Amino acid sequence: MSANPIYHLKDCYFFEVPKALWRHGWRTLEDVPAFLRQGSPEVGDVAAFNEAMDGKILIPQPFAELESLYAVKSGFGISKYMIIELVVAAAMLAIFTWVASRLRSGAAPKGPVLNLFEAMLLFIRDNIARPAIDDHGHGHDDHEVGHHESQAHGHGHAAVAHAGDRFVPLLWTLFFFVLGCNLMGMVPWAGSPTASFSVTLALAGVTFATVVVAGMLKFGVLGFFGNQVPSMDLPLPLAIVLKPMIFAIEMLGLCIKHLILAVRLLANMVAGHLVLLGIMGLISAAASYSMGLWATVTGISVVSSALFSVLELFVAFLQAYIFTFLSALFIGASVHQH
Repeated sequence: MSANPIYHLKDCYFFEVPKALWRHGWRTLEDVPAFLRQGSPEVGDVAAFNEAMDGKILIPQPFAELESLYAVKSGFGISKYMIIELVVAAAMLAIFTWVASRLRSGAAPKGPVLNLFEAMLLFIRDNIARPAIDDHGHGHDDHEVGHHESQAHGHGHAAVAHAGDRFVPLLWTLFFFVLGCNLMGMVPWAGSPTASFSVTLALAGVTFATVVVAGMLKFGVLGFFGNQVPSMDLPLPLAIVLKPMIFAIEMLGLCIKHLILAVRLLANMVAGHLVLLGIMGLISAAASYSMGLWATVTGISVVSSALFSVLELFVAFLQAYIFTFLSALFIGASVHQH
């Protein structure tokens, strides 16, 4: 039951709050969960379990048996990050149901909150989805497209359809879900699910599935895979040798770039938490020295942590934007001829 500081960055099966806010009060060893007793057979005093577990709110596990606070022995375990993700998803559902109900009439949005969300949504559509996915973002003449749009408006017709608009709901969802998970890392006693590789890998998997499905719907199954090989005017003997090799390299690259998409988000979120953990760890390290040194280090650490927390807030928005922008680029590449 020894606490490792690095465990605060890991997914787990409890929420940790100050000890004074959550006391277990176990009276006998039989009251202590079995996995805790089995994990620490040398501990024979219920008071030791109470002291070690006070402040840890255990998550009920109706579908799993735990091996420890950080590992499942069997079954489906409900972890802290899963609950936080559900909270973020529920908040998004509530917020955007309200936003949609207010904007459905087509009237101008009123109020700072509604204007904030509309501005963010339009930014994702106009500055991420359309530039990355529309046809004119892949080699067509911007002036020509703008001319056609002007003609359409001048004759009273509907505006030219944007290919990227089909993917805007997905990109909206990705951006706000990643942003919400990132920001939860700033909430006391919560945590950032995007600091877990399983979460970022699943998010990258959504982008990968969209890339494959959208490409196949546009070009067909064989056409999508054939589109992975750049057009080259090669003699037949060279084409037989080179094109399969290029196809294998391109398919490997397709998988690798989505894997890197997951690793990029994970690394940036974990790095910020590690810096904050290191800065705050200086306080306990200085406590073993003189009181004067401890007071100085504590003051510097607190100020530094506050400044890095502001930087972390910026990084939370930045990484959500980068993840969404790269997802749009990958989708755009899949629905256009190479």
